[in-house]
This record gives sequence, structure tokens and C-alpha cells, in this order.
Amino acid sequence: MTRTRSGQARDVNLLRGGTRRILAAAAIVAIWSATAFPRGFSQETKPLDTPPPASAYAGDAACAECHAQEAKTYEATAHARDSSDASQATILGNFTPGKNVLRTRNPNLIFAMIAAPDGFYQSAVNIADPQHLTGDAEKFDIVVGSGRHGQTYLYWKGDELFELPVSYWTYTHEWINSPGYADGQVDFNRPAEPRCLECHATTFQTAGPPSNRYQRSSLVLGIGCETCHGPGAEHVARERSAHPPAAGSAEIAIMNPVRLARDRQLDLCGLCHAGPGIPIAPALSFRPGDDLARYVKITVSPPGAPVDVHGNQVNALERSKCFTSGRLTCSTCHNVHESQEDAASFSSHCLSCHSEHACPRFRQMGDSIRTKCVACHMPVRRSNAITSGLEGQVLQAEMRTHTIAIYPDEKGTTE
Repeated sequence: MTRTRSGQARDVNLLRGGTRRILAAAAIVAIWSATAFPRGFSQETKPLDTPPPASAYAGDAACAECHAQEAKTYEATAHARDSSDASQATILGNFTPGKNVLRTRNPNLIFAMIAAPDGFYQSAVNIADPQHLTGDAEKFDIVVGSGRHGQTYLYWKGDELFELPVSYWTYTHEWINSPGYADGQVDFNRPAEPRCLECHATTFQTAGPPSNRYQRSSLVLGIGCETCHGPGAEHVARERSAHPPAAGSAEIAIMNPVRLARDRQLDLCGLCHAGPGIPIAPALSFRPGDDLARYVKITVSPPGAPVDVHGNQVNALERSKCFTSGRLTCSTCHNVHESQEDAASFSSHCLSCHSEHACPRFRQMGDSIRTKCVACHMPVRRSNAITSGLEGQVLQAEMRTHTIAIYPDEKGTTE
């Protein structure tokens, strides 16, 4: 991972001298194959529903007219910041010469992150022949990820959307190969599928085939209010009318997830927190309150088999005794309208059912145990579902498990 100063200087000189030629040579052909369609979904599939038109959405600004406090606190959440337009403020990676390079297991291939007057670029550079430095380059157009664990980036090629080959890794504050890309190879052609956007944006209109073709102006970035409450244009129109419907009536034309049955609440979260699944119906067909199984086939691990910390968080929760013996749902602990990143603060939810005095470690830890419930019983684990390669190494994202259980090796110190 560590490079000599002479090696860093060589990289910087190569990049400074070749940036203009790299950008000039940045033209690639978008390759589409049968894999562009999500597995399990084809043109012959009869959708259980159809995605709502763009006119069905009101936008977060309209919601904020009546829900100003919720809208203000929600802006700071990871959901709201899960995707955005690429800019100096939203891209967390470093573009400083010497720190803007991703070296690969191929000694002749590096990726350079370049800040240009018209935006930011990723370039694949073959350094085997410094006299004829050439490479492929594409622009950062969309940022995916709030940055708590990392970020991945997308670029437009006409009206087709692709994933860039280099991502940002928050744990080590460096550039890495994007998940799914082979280390040491040049590939700018991985399509950004609707099933992916469904969990990283509020709405969009497809224009395919191929499946990664979209109406660019229809893409609403960030996970907005209408992701969980449903398209709100009709609701807003009724509330603005001369005779708005009474609160709680069926005429308000909006979904409050709190009123959903337990299974449907879990399905709403499970759309994005139960793993990628296999699409059965087109993306965005699912509405809050629907049965998720009719839209996405979710893989559930056999009893006794481990559940990846990011592979299926809902399934992990469902294996917990706290879930099977009560009425626990995701919203029992999570207030999606507020930023919640302090693990210790979640312990108060545990203590609403459990007494700290009943914990065998209370004698050793005393009152300090009141903030250690989550650290001990939902420890951070490495994910096998979110991985990347870097110079021959495998990097694994670290996330908190949602299987609430007794972990004998945990000491309550990991926050």
C-alpha cells in the first residue's frame, strides 16, 4: 500500500503531463448484452403493477410546506444524502496530485482522478509507454452513497447510465476498485440497472432497451419522502384545495407506514434492506403497503446458516429472539426522519423491554452498561456482500449486524 516518494513523484509527473491527452482520448463504446436486463425479468414478464408516471410525484419541497420540521431533520440523514449530483462538495475522494491515483495489481495500469475546469474525471492510464501516454476517461456525474462507508460514482453516456470503475473507501480514505470490477482491468461498461437506482434514488423514468437507458431529466436523486410514503402529487393537490380531507381519512391519498401491518412495514424497508433480490416486476412498481414477494424474489438463508451483515438485514432481524417474541419492527429503533449514527443512543430502546440489572456483566460494568446494549448484542462485522479488490487485497465493508443475539467475544467497547 505504501509507495516511495520517487514512485509518487513519477505518478504525479505522468498525470500532469498526460491529463489533456487522456481527456481528449476519452471515448468508449457502450457494450450491451443480455446481462443488461435484470435476472428473472424479461419483456415477456407480466408486471404486477406499473411504475407511476413522473406527474405522480410532488417532490420534497412540496412535502416541506406542511412538514417543515421533518423535512429539515431528514436532510441530514444518510437516506436523503444517498445520491446526489457530482461536485467538489459531494465527492469525498482526494484529487490532490499524489493522492488522486489508484494503483492496481497490473503494474502498468493506474487510475487517475482529475479535477478539470468542466468537472471531475476518472481516467484509466497505461504507464508502460510514458512517451505516448493515453487512456480512457469519463466524468463523475452522480455520487451514490452518503459516505459513511464509501461512495460509488456513475456517468452518463448519452442517455445510458454506467458505473465508474473507481470508488471511494471511507475506512482508509482512499480510492479503490468499485465493487464488482476486477482489479487490474479497464472496464467502464458496467450498466447502472433500474433495480440499483430503485434503492438509491426517489424516482426515474426508463427509456430502454437497454435497461440502463433513462430519461435523464426524470431522475430524482436522494431517497426522498415519496420513497416511503408513496407518490404524493394527488395528496398535495387535495391538501391545497379549498376543502382538504380530514386528517386520517382515506381521502388524504398518502401512506403513513406506521399504520401498516407489521409484515408490510418490514417489506417497505426490505425493498432495499433485504438484499438485491431478483426482480419480478419493473423497478418502482412496488408501493408502500404492497407485499414485497410479488415484486422482488428475496433469497433467505437456510435456518442456522449465517446471514451477511449487508446481504439481508431484515432476515437477520427476523432471526432475533427480540423479533420473534414481540412486535419489533425496523421503526422500533429507527426514526428515519432524523440522523442516527451513535450506536450508544439505541440502547434506550433495548432498555424499554430489558433491565440492565439482568445482564450478567452488570456487576463488572455497572451503570456504564446502559449504553453498551447495541455494541454487545449487535456488533460490527465484515460483509461478504460488499467487497472490493485493491492491489491483490480483498476489502470488506464493516457494518453492524441486525441479528440481535449474545456474542460471547464482545466486550461492549465497539461503538
